[in-house]
Amino acid sequence: MILETERLWLREITPEDAPAMYALNLDPEVIKYTGDPPFESVEATEIFIRNYPDYHKNGYGRWLVVRKTDAEILGWCGLKFLPETQETDVGYRFFKKFWGMGYATEAAEACLRYGFEKLGLQTIVARAMHENPASVQVMKKIGMTYWKETECGDEPGVCYKISKADFAGKKPE
Repeated sequence: MILETERLWLREITPEDAPAMYALNLDPEVIKYTGDPPFESVEATEIFIRNYPDYHKNGYGRWLVVRKTDAEILGWCGLKFLPETQETDVGYRFFKKFWGMGYATEAAEACLRYGFEKLGLQTIVARAMHENPASVQVMKKIGMTYWKETECGDEPGVCYKISKADFAGKKPE
């Protein structure tokens, strides 16, 4: 386990999680604002997970989010280093039935804390398509502020950011 919050555990995604990750990316509403195509199969998902370089290359990545009360997989949330911009991004993706329950906010805030306190990051960013106000709302709830217009895949979007100093001074909601 990498992180623990009041309601959640976050851990590395393993090949055994391939069926759940396949199902998550199979829902067109879940991937609508990501620019990602669905995985072709559970096997293709497992290959993707086995070849996911971020944990070893950067020491962090996207983590599986598991509800503590029943060990149900809710989705994923985590940090990703973006070599093209030299930034670390916080991102999240949850099964639709768990939207609006505060899980993304809880997990994303824990990831910010981990990034600043354990990894020593100075700034963390997040991106969302203009058509995804729910994701922008999560960014605002975790203390991020609008930074600039950006591209999310091939779609126009926004980029928010937060510094270590601003996070440390953030009042809990």
